[in-house]
Amino acid sequence: MAAEAPVATVEEHIRGRLAAAVGGWRGSLEAAVPTAVFVAVWVWRHDLRLALGIAGAVAVVIAALRIARRESLQFVLSGVVGIGIAAVFALRSGRAQDAFLPGILWSAGVGVVSLLSILARWPVIGFMIGAAEPTAGEDPFGWRRHADIVKVCSRLTWVLVGLAALRAAVMVPLYAAGNVTALGVAKLVLGWPAYAAAVAVMGGLLLRGQTPYDPEAVTPPGRAGSAGRG
Repeated sequence: MAAEAPVATVEEHIRGRLAAAVGGWRGSLEAAVPTAVFVAVWVWRHDLRLALGIAGAVAVVIAALRIARRESLQFVLSGVVGIGIAAVFALRSGRAQDAFLPGILWSAGVGVVSLLSILARWPVIGFMIGAAEPTAGEDPFGWRRHADIVKVCSRLTWVLVGLAALRAAVMVPLYAAGNVTALGVAKLVLGWPAYAAAVAVMGGLLLRGQTPYDPEAVTPPGRAGSAGRG
């Protein structure tokens, strides 16, 4: 494996790792298709079982095409699993809006975990970076020993907190009102497009930052809990 070119700033280091950890647009769109189909069929027929059945069939077909092409199922499976969980919630209650409840709860959970990770000085974005480290032959938790990396990752994780808060602010009132069509539109808009916007915001923060990066400058073991303060 060829050696990686050295990077000059913390932001450049993180940018390179995030590029390896963030999924592409195609997988995200494929994961969103079952939801779009569910909403379309529901608006057309107002038949919960039919809408869930067709959406589930579409998700399975997309996964089968991926398998036939020997492509990764990493993001497609989220669509298959997602529609399956949505079906369980909706069929148990008999209410179409409950198909969106798992997604609302998941997004809220991600927001809470992201916030707690910042407060604990173990920001979620750091784990995304760490996931790419083995590919680079590095310690997946090595980022935690660099106070400046922890600090920048904390700033980026605030973007995830903001995205979760936006999703909750829009979707919870629609769920309470039982507005299935609006919920479907909101889920699509606040899915891939909003995620892409969040990634763009992170990219802007990384492009503006100029924190010097020294891979040899690590936080002493006894001070790991204070990394990122200030």
